[in-house]
Amino acid sequence: MPYIENRLVHDADSHLMEMSDCLNPYFEKSLLARFLEHPNLGVRVGTRLAAEDAQKRQEDALFRASAGENIMLRKNYEAQGAFLKADRPAAIDHIGVASQLVFTTFCLGNFGFDQSGDIDLCYGAATAHNRMMTDFCSVDKRLLATAYIPLEDFERAERAAKAAIEMGAKALMIPSWCPQNHSPSHIGLFPVWALAQEAGLPILFHVGGEEKVNLTYKVNGLPAVPDFHGGDANFTSLTYLPISTSVQQTLAALIIDGVFDKFPRLKWGAIELGASWLPGWLRNLDSAAHAFVKNEERLQTLSAKPSEIARRQLRVTPYPHEDSGWIIENSHEEMCLFSTDYPHVEGGRNPLKRFGESLDGLPASAQEAFYAENFIDMMGEGLAPELRRPF
Repeated sequence: MPYIENRLVHDADSHLMEMSDCLNPYFEKSLLARFLEHPNLGVRVGTRLAAEDAQKRQEDALFRASAGENIMLRKNYEAQGAFLKADRPAAIDHIGVASQLVFTTFCLGNFGFDQSGDIDLCYGAATAHNRMMTDFCSVDKRLLATAYIPLEDFERAERAAKAAIEMGAKALMIPSWCPQNHSPSHIGLFPVWALAQEAGLPILFHVGGEEKVNLTYKVNGLPAVPDFHGGDANFTSLTYLPISTSVQQTLAALIIDGVFDKFPRLKWGAIELGASWLPGWLRNLDSAAHAFVKNEERLQTLSAKPSEIARRQLRVTPYPHEDSGWIIENSHEEMCLFSTDYPHVEGGRNPLKRFGESLDGLPASAQEAFYAENFIDMMGEGLAPELRRPF
């Protein structure tokens, strides 16, 4: 019996839990040694040991036999299909979703190489990641691979996007932080957007590629606060708050500078970046346009109010602890997506229940849009026709 029954659901956020050597087979040989020796590549001993223990458990017949009944209970490396690609189709069966967007865990943020000044390693790591993701997802068409495209260099970004599409990526992921030397709305990046639009694939932002909180805020004279995993490397209540700051600024630049209008069929997604910010951000966009429209030609030439342009092309995933019903009521039915964050702890053990309680009372059309229709619209050609509404 699957976790989700009697409802069409597409999962906008799931992950691999890679081993520390996951990229080695996919890296250009001329760059691999530099990658492995780079100080940015820090792997915590505790994480490595947890992965090694999980590998042993995944070889145990009794442990594997109970995977289905524990599909939403086992997390991280212990989850079915977390790192063994042959097991992931069964995990999708047990969860009961029609498809899953699949993101990395180990490579989120591209190891800081985008800001390192080493452009070869920046794009080399991204290419290795993209090969790994498309290989993992090749076992089942329901697995939708995301490819990472650094925006630091115009020509290399275009080449990386073209290569990722040819590999079979179903979405292109970009950072929400601003590149070092130009805006994400720079005309030099238009070829990247053109490739995605022509292929019918979305451009996605994901947590891990945002500007981080100033760590001085942690220096408060008090004991360290544990995160979800018991350490302090992940988010706490304070460091969680600015997660969406970068994506709000970047999306605003893309809309105000006319990129959304230039590529009107291109869809964008903000994944695992929360959504409580969405209603206020939409109003802020319109307020900014209203205040400056007389002085800025770029605002005068927009096809519609900025909030309406966002409504047309942007989709976001609320966290299960957020009030998704309130977010939808105060934004638009077309904008929010369901996600499990499988197999991460942060996704919780029963996201369907938590989202369902929040959406209770909304029209059936809004709920169907949240669980499936908005995802189908965002994914475009990245989602095989037979997967869109399989029942």
